[in-house]
Amino acid sequence: MDFNHSGLLSLRTVNWQSEQNRRSILASLVKGVYVLENDRQHKRQACQALAPAWWKSFNFQLSRVLTDESDSSIFGAVYKLTPNSNNFYPIGAPRYVIAFRGTMLNKCNIIQDGKLNLKILTNKLHNTGRLEKALQAVENMVSEKGACNFWLAGHSLGAAIAMLSGKTMAKEGIFLESYLYNPPFIAAPMESIKGKKVKRVIFGARSLFTEGSTFSLNGEKEKQQSKDLFTTLSLWVPNMFLNPSDPICSGYIRYFDKRETIESSGFEGIEMFEIQNSSEWLLSNDFGNDYCSEELHLIPSARVTTSRTPIQQAHNLSQWFTNYSVSEPKVYSYE
Repeated sequence: MDFNHSGLLSLRTVNWQSEQNRRSILASLVKGVYVLENDRQHKRQACQALAPAWWKSFNFQLSRVLTDESDSSIFGAVYKLTPNSNNFYPIGAPRYVIAFRGTMLNKCNIIQDGKLNLKILTNKLHNTGRLEKALQAVENMVSEKGACNFWLAGHSLGAAIAMLSGKTMAKEGIFLESYLYNPPFIAAPMESIKGKKVKRVIFGARSLFTEGSTFSLNGEKEKQQSKDLFTTLSLWVPNMFLNPSDPICSGYIRYFDKRETIESSGFEGIEMFEIQNSSEWLLSNDFGNDYCSEELHLIPSARVTTSRTPIQQAHNLSQWFTNYSVSEPKVYSYE
């Protein structure tokens, strides 16, 4: 919580054209939202507040906060970059950033944050007031400031909010620079099942309980809708920061690697169906929801950076502050 012990003091001279600098600064802005909420709970104001150092150290100012009406908690913040003399903005820097925090495990936040995490598990996050408020802020920023002038960032639950906001804009042809730290991925249960025949039996059994199965005409339409959505979203390339030891986000690493293998080999059919559908898709569709709802994992392209910090810190935002054990990014593109 104390900026002075975060390791970010090493960024005395910021180069916004450096991917490492951008990663660290955006993570700091997300951390600022966590500390803003902590300051609110402990009634720390003015010189006692701990949050301002997380953005002022990089020449940002707090423009507004986003509050969840259910528990009055601060879940997001809009930052504005303060230009240097002569109104000069550094090359490669955003003018605004909207950042979202993740889950806070204290008595003030755990109930509402826990409910939202359950919404992720059942693919319902897009039907929440927090997502609605976040998306409204994003849309207003696009309208007022222009899409090229601001970036999105979030950690964990906040990364899921940023992802859905970014995907919504991408469907409209607006591709926002996005930084997603440890975004939640619900791995498909089919992943552990070996053999095409067994998988075909399982998918066939599902058709006994659902109207649109993989092998029905409606299923073919759904598969085409999924492919079309992939194509529409493919030009949006969010920056994703993942740790293979983090069970919350590591599914994305397997997802991209396996999809890359399948696409390069030219396989289709049951293998691609498995890749494009994780367990939250299976849950949402088996219980009668619309197919083209917001499947959280449906990301065609991404620039993926991984960290090898120990499992005890695998989900921590702090692992992205410095360059320790952090890889160079790898780009996955959907063709």
